[in-house]
Amino acid sequence: MPFLPEPSHRHGATPSGPDTAVLLCNLGTPEAPTAPALRRYLAQFLADPRVVEIPKLVWALILHGIILRVRPAKSAAKYATVWTPEGSPLKVWTSKQAKLLQGYLGERGLRVRVAFAMRYGEPSIAATLDALKREGVRRVLVLPAYPQYSGATTASVIDDVAHWALQTRHVPELRFINCYHDDTAYIAALAQTVREHWQREGRGDKLVMSFHGMPERTLHLGDPYHCECLKTGRLLAESLGLKDGEWLVTFQSRFGKAKWLEPYTEPSLVKLAQGGLKTVDLICPGFSADCLETLEEINQEARAAFLAAGGQRFGYIPCLNDHPAGMRALATLAERHLQGWPTDAPHPDTLALQHQRALAAGARE
Repeated sequence: MPFLPEPSHRHGATPSGPDTAVLLCNLGTPEAPTAPALRRYLAQFLADPRVVEIPKLVWALILHGIILRVRPAKSAAKYATVWTPEGSPLKVWTSKQAKLLQGYLGERGLRVRVAFAMRYGEPSIAATLDALKREGVRRVLVLPAYPQYSGATTASVIDDVAHWALQTRHVPELRFINCYHDDTAYIAALAQTVREHWQREGRGDKLVMSFHGMPERTLHLGDPYHCECLKTGRLLAESLGLKDGEWLVTFQSRFGKAKWLEPYTEPSLVKLAQGGLKTVDLICPGFSADCLETLEEINQEARAAFLAAGGQRFGYIPCLNDHPAGMRALATLAERHLQGWPTDAPHPDTLALQHQRALAAGARE
């Protein structure tokens, strides 16, 4: 296999910036809320065998013969309802998280470069790793933005990094964070956002925690995602002091006719409203940043379904996004996994002292 060209190298040269990096990887987004952009994005996303576990030839006929002819226009219309002047919400938030994470780690004395990449779409993982190598980075901590591990998300990121490594002659040291579904700081950050919402809007009759769905068969095949979602839900409920009956874990974003993880979010909300529940609060703990699935599917479609079924107030609690507690949780997670790598940033006073000692030693000679 031919390897990609390496960056130019000069012996004895030292990198101008940090030689350790954190790569924050999120799912991805189309370049624009248009049918052509959605067609390109969905073609890449839905062709990943980690995402759709159907025999390749059969799925290719369905994907290119039906789905990519119909779904792009419908999805583009939905994206248009949440698109911002800066672009896709997911990309805007992930970019901001990367910048803030570098600052938070710097305040802790860690001299690292933080970059972000998308598993599908741009900036790609391969292009970002290439750019980090050109900057002189020799160690990379890969941080998938998925608190709960799934083969369709976390493992797919690992696949993409491995594919890049297969084409790279000089592979940097690599570490991967698999999950943080029960991380103490992450749970505390979620709980803080719920309490802040209650203080602003009042507390609903029930807290619904909606996670992205997966085909039920993945649970039986050994994927830990379902169990990790349930544990996150339980820990968050305990942190908030909720009793049984005051909270519920559900799953959203079904696709196709197969049975997915239950209970389903929107039907559950409708059932609650029809049963007499008047107010509900909903949080999406599995999403690190607001995106189409939270802003359109939940805060628009699910909200409308709950209110139409007799509910009176639907309180959507935003994702952690750039919330300080969430950023501190990410920084703590990264710091823990960076241990053992040389990331200390010399204090300016230390550098000055070293310079003075070097001058004194020169004078003595």
